[in-house]
Amino acid sequence: MAEKSLMGILMEDNSSTSASLFASLRFAVLPIVKVFTMCFMGFLMASKYINILPPNGRKLLNGLVFSLLLPCLIFSELGRAITLQKILQWWFIPVNVVLGSISGSIIGLVVASIIRPPYPYFKFTIIHIGIGNIGNIPLVLLAAICRDESNPFGDTCSQAGIAYISFGQWVGAIILYTYVFQMLAPPPGETFDSIHEPNLLPTKAYEDESSPEKVPLLTPADPERETVITAKVPTLKDRWNHLVDKLKLKQIFQPPIVASILAIGIGVVPFLKNLVLADDAPLFFFTDSCLILGEAMIPCILLALGGNLVDGPGVGFKRLGLKTTIAIIFARLVLVPPAGLGIVTLADKLNLFPKDDKMFKFVLLIQHSMPTSVLSGAVSNLRGCGKESATILFWVHIFAVFSMAGWMILFLRILF
Repeated sequence: MAEKSLMGILMEDNSSTSASLFASLRFAVLPIVKVFTMCFMGFLMASKYINILPPNGRKLLNGLVFSLLLPCLIFSELGRAITLQKILQWWFIPVNVVLGSISGSIIGLVVASIIRPPYPYFKFTIIHIGIGNIGNIPLVLLAAICRDESNPFGDTCSQAGIAYISFGQWVGAIILYTYVFQMLAPPPGETFDSIHEPNLLPTKAYEDESSPEKVPLLTPADPERETVITAKVPTLKDRWNHLVDKLKLKQIFQPPIVASILAIGIGVVPFLKNLVLADDAPLFFFTDSCLILGEAMIPCILLALGGNLVDGPGVGFKRLGLKTTIAIIFARLVLVPPAGLGIVTLADKLNLFPKDDKMFKFVLLIQHSMPTSVLSGAVSNLRGCGKESATILFWVHIFAVFSMAGWMILFLRILF
């Protein structure tokens, strides 16, 4: 009897372990499969055989997502979830984003020092290893997980997850348009294109036009006009415009960041929250409209992402070389996540965030396991290395399908 009871216990343990592993596989792999399926549909729509999503169409779709759908999702979900007390509890989310960028950049520096990328892509390598996607892809994955009613995070899965991710986006934007923008600057007096094609002259697109010495001189044919302009005293509006250009405020205060600020500003004031965001609020029709528009963000961004893959890696692959491309992808998807796991584990032991909130910890973990930020490609375009960035984004998103599934299985096993 003792042997049978012992065998029964072992069988029950094995069956429970198998069921737990199966559940982890289900909740980690199925969201990735859903994401891959929708991206593949976008790829088909953009292919030459169907061509419903040509480059101009994808550009418009990206603009719609970035300027309207994503801000609506952030405003409605973050605003309804946020309170002043929760801000004090969630302070580690933006800190986690900063620590992730620092640890990723250190790993990028080590990798770049070892592989010696071709000139002038040393800093480019550091950035594309160190800066991950902390917004769009995590939102997509969480939406796919939370659609399953038996998800391990409960009924508040979607609202809590979106609120946590949105709360960290503002610091990500500041990092992108300050640190990343400076790191991706071309060598002085050159552009990335002119280095590979010496016959090309450096274009004015990458010069800092706000500097007085770089403003083109007027022709001597109009001396009176020249006298008037040079004698003009800068107005308050001119000074403000110069300050905005100097501090890159237009780049930092993008629509998703403005939506986050509005959501936090309204959400922490009870009167405003009851006026706009509460279910019985007089102006809830506006919030409800944002919720409806926000639901369209996930499919639209995945269709656009899949459509962008139809162009392939492009000429940037030749400029970076096979060794640099592989090193960036491997470091971003394989080396950076363990460092993030160490950061979150240490923070957990130091009680820096709520222990009983598993979704909170899950969001912190997946922030470190995402592919290279899509917005780093936008900054790369501003700096003239957009073709090279497009190559990295193409390959890293393909391989991220497999790496994200593996890391999510591990994270779910740790949490549950």
